[in-house]
Amino acid sequence: MEKKTLAAVAGLVAGTLFAATKGRQRLALSRAKHPGPAGHVRMAKRMAAHIPYYAHVDDGFFRADACDDMVAARRRAGFARLAALYAERFPETLALTAGTRPGLSDLQFTGRYRVPFPFAATVREHLPVGAFMARSDGAWLTDLDGNRFVDLTGSYGVNLFGNDFYKATMREAVAIAEPLGGVLGSFHPVVADNVRRLRDLSGLDEVSFHMSGTEAVMQAVRLARYHTGRRRLVRFAGAYHGWWGDVQPGIGNPVPADHTLTLADQSDRTLAVLASRRDIACVLVNPLQALHPNGGAPSDGQLVDSARAAGADLPAYIAWLRRLADTCRANGIVLILDEVFMGFRLAPGSVARAWGIDADMIVWGKTLGGGLPIGVLTGRAALMKRWRDDRPVDICFARGTFNAHPYVMAATDAFLRRLATPEVAAMYDGMTARWDARAAHLNAALAAAGVPVTVAHLETVWTLLYTRPSRYNWMLQYYLRAEGLALSWIGTGRLIFSLDIDEALFEEIVARMVAAGRAMLADGWWDGPDATNRQLKRRTLGESLRARLRGG
Repeated sequence: MEKKTLAAVAGLVAGTLFAATKGRQRLALSRAKHPGPAGHVRMAKRMAAHIPYYAHVDDGFFRADACDDMVAARRRAGFARLAALYAERFPETLALTAGTRPGLSDLQFTGRYRVPFPFAATVREHLPVGAFMARSDGAWLTDLDGNRFVDLTGSYGVNLFGNDFYKATMREAVAIAEPLGGVLGSFHPVVADNVRRLRDLSGLDEVSFHMSGTEAVMQAVRLARYHTGRRRLVRFAGAYHGWWGDVQPGIGNPVPADHTLTLADQSDRTLAVLASRRDIACVLVNPLQALHPNGGAPSDGQLVDSARAAGADLPAYIAWLRRLADTCRANGIVLILDEVFMGFRLAPGSVARAWGIDADMIVWGKTLGGGLPIGVLTGRAALMKRWRDDRPVDICFARGTFNAHPYVMAATDAFLRRLATPEVAAMYDGMTARWDARAAHLNAALAAAGVPVTVAHLETVWTLLYTRPSRYNWMLQYYLRAEGLALSWIGTGRLIFSLDIDEALFEEIVARMVAAGRAMLADGWWDGPDATNRQLKRRTLGESLRARLRGG
């Protein structure tokens, strides 16, 4: 009887200790999350499922902030002028866009989320944005109607050196690869040169080629799990690492990311979690988060007030990454630098090496392909190995039909050879001081014009911020387009400049941005009743609750 009692007591004690340990672990994990929606992705996903659709139409579109009659009339007149200008200036481009939209799901999605959804239906009807361009030259794009725009889209980050640069690399790629053609399975000889250069640029041992940054990140995570024997990955709140399930938990992913931990950037509590757990395979870092730590990509589709924040404190962020690297190394966690977007944009090569970060793996993509689709994974030899010598059947599989495609490899070769030329070196020379000065110049010009807009930036990646609380900041993207500035579908949240933009063209960009701001100011979009951003958020929340009650 005593033995049974002792066994029961021992079991109870063991269970209590186990529960206490798990409890402490859960508490530490909870404290290491960022308090905002980006840090609580499951909660954000549940909340998103309960937000009902509603629309501001007719007079409600112009008076969502309860402005007076005179301001509403100015807005209505300004909106009508802008709509008439679009219809007159872009007829052929808009006609092809409208005709293509029903069959192109990508176009339907991006067109729907340019602005906050309550305003989207009216905007789509009266201010449609053309999705087609006919040609490019330098930093300019020309649409089907012959209108010229300064290209601030950056081709989602691909366009670093200017459109003409990539035309040249693609032309050269065709000439280099044409004798072999589209033969797959065997490698074109340029692959050997690419491997050598990429090893030198990364400081790592081996290279693996893929067809997109998303695929390369998938391979990095898979290899980290394979070699560590652990399942969990850590990403930081708001960071983007492609659209596959494990790195995009929360809104936008219908599959639970059960092995993903989303932790706070630049947090000692995060480091404590990494040091205390033994189930974490890897940590993913996107250097772009230096511009908006713990926040997602700033899209105008979420711009319901003026609380958008951004700003890079690089010394603090780099110091944090070095501490993170030390913690990962001490605890057997693979550190993966996802440089798909920022690689080559801050330095002629790896951000990790430029910042002195000792990464285990580095992922590249976008601009490295010389205008063609690519993803590249570089890593330490011990991590890149896809088999075990002692267990030959226990492999880590990763292939792809078009990996190392001859034309892509030839364009990458052309890109890397140009990277070492004096002409490209001159673009990097003094880059930080040049773009800092340009941002300061634009901010001064906007302030002098009384436009309540300022810019935060990380070199050539810019975000517009709004200094006066308003529900209509997203309208600025349409005034900018009227002034001949092309933005991507996320609007003023992400302006991406190419390095070929000289001082004369930048002055023109400043003049056009100031003109757009003045026009929007004159049309009354920033003249609503005095309110705080918190009050505007509450107003939006109230609209959602009323819509849900009506629907229920």
